[in-house]
Amino acid sequence: MSLSGFASPWWFLLLLAVAAVVVGYVLAQRARRRRTLRFSNLELLEKVAPKSQGWVRHVPAALITVSLLLLTVALAGPTAEQRVPRNRATVMLVIDVSLSMEATDVAPNRLKAAQEAAKSFAQGLTPGVNLGLISFAGTATVLVAPTTERQNVVKSIENLKLAQSTATGEGIYAALQSIEGFSSVVGGAEGPPPARIVLMSDGKQTVPDDEYAPRGSYTAAQAAKKANVPISSISFGTSHGSVEIEGKEQPVEVSDDTLQEVARLSGGEFYKAASAEELKKVYGDLGEQIGYELKDADASKPWIVLGTLVLMIAAGSSLFFGQRLP
Repeated sequence: MSLSGFASPWWFLLLLAVAAVVVGYVLAQRARRRRTLRFSNLELLEKVAPKSQGWVRHVPAALITVSLLLLTVALAGPTAEQRVPRNRATVMLVIDVSLSMEATDVAPNRLKAAQEAAKSFAQGLTPGVNLGLISFAGTATVLVAPTTERQNVVKSIENLKLAQSTATGEGIYAALQSIEGFSSVVGGAEGPPPARIVLMSDGKQTVPDDEYAPRGSYTAAQAAKKANVPISSISFGTSHGSVEIEGKEQPVEVSDDTLQEVARLSGGEFYKAASAEELKKVYGDLGEQIGYELKDADASKPWIVLGTLVLMIAAGSSLFFGQRLP
């Protein structure tokens, strides 16, 4: 049983009482032996006294002592680090719907694969997390405000449509605005719930040209850092993707460096996915990170159960060996 601490360690003072019980038992055994030696007729004693059980007679007392130790630990409130579902958090899923998402280097194409993985992510997210959805191309659109209802998010993911340009910064700013508006409504005495942006894109921003422009992706990532909203960026696609635009084949190589820098500037993590299977795995890992947290939770039940079982065994052994309860 792995422990991380105790909620009420002062209960361990009861160990002094347990020690006193052990000392009392030892003294009682010695007194009993002295009384036996005072018996004047030892031959008669051997005939009338029950046959000695040796060390076996001490088993019930030893088990009771162990039981008291286990129950004392339980009273001290042992805690253990456990993985528990989050009951308050905000996540904005920001998906690139630029024309490059039509590339077929990921079957059947990048957009379809992204939709399937995003739907699995939304459906598998723990119920306590509020999930919102934003799509972006040349501009950003808030499709679903943060909510614990998953059906609207899934339906909106299924209806994503492609458009020209890639304004990554606009997508991030729209997510930050949604998080701020939602937090102002639900924030209570504990403050606003923790928030995160999950950004999935397959290429470098094209609007504006400079990532450090006022509405650029790097500037937006810095704003996310100030707002304490890390960005988990997912670079989706391969280096040999291409799409047909106005009858011409255009290469749409994925831009890992840009998305990696966005994650770094925001204090988040960068993920690379070059296939539909890899993308699902990334979303699965993110679902685990976002949906659950490690907390010190009560771990006294196993100690109570074990202590009670040992006490019952002690009572049974006392009846078996001594024909009486201890």
